[in-house]
Amino acid sequence: MIKQNLLDIHKELPPDVKLVAVSKFHPMEAMLEAVEAGQLCFGENRPQELQKKVHDFHEAYPEIAGRLEWHFIGHLQTNKLKLVLPYASLVQSIDSLHLLQAVDSWGKAEGRTVNILMEMHIGAEQTKQGFVEEEALDILFNASKYRNIRFCGLMGMATHTDSEEDIRADFSRISSFHSYCRDLFPELCDFRELSIGMSDDWRIALDYGATMVRIGTAIFGPRQY
Repeated sequence: MIKQNLLDIHKELPPDVKLVAVSKFHPMEAMLEAVEAGQLCFGENRPQELQKKVHDFHEAYPEIAGRLEWHFIGHLQTNKLKLVLPYASLVQSIDSLHLLQAVDSWGKAEGRTVNILMEMHIGAEQTKQGFVEEEALDILFNASKYRNIRFCGLMGMATHTDSEEDIRADFSRISSFHSYCRDLFPELCDFRELSIGMSDDWRIALDYGATMVRIGTAIFGPRQY
């Protein structure tokens, strides 16, 4: 089923859009089935689970582990950085100035540059984390201060709703802001990524320039808690 789901998605997914398979709460067996179908990029949103899966793959399947690409896509607390930053090739969910500063400090201490996306608050829910446009612009105007951060683009989640009109409005907003930032800060040559679209709305996200989609349920089925 997982292999067929991936094949079906790739039939519609443009080749230049990266598929991040959201593997949170799914076992290694399910991930191995995805790997056998050619999927190598996985997204996790819980620090402990990310660290454990990385270690488990290295222990059980070292030949596979070296080929995998891990993205962290969940809310990250500053006291959990050591569980995520050594392993994630991209942190998609930098959602506050405090977290950005902590990640930069970690990078300085470890001699590492951390690839990040800035998570924008575009949905209607008050519970969602993320920056508003003014906050993001202030950070990007001062991007050179963060010597151990590589600003790679934006991430966002549309309002959880059945209204396609509302979802399109959310994606249009972040897409327009992404284009604005790219024009305003040409010196940020890595600021290319726009991570929008999940299992229910990734096809809509493609209409608004998504370069990454984060799909879990449509690949693996319902979560296995």
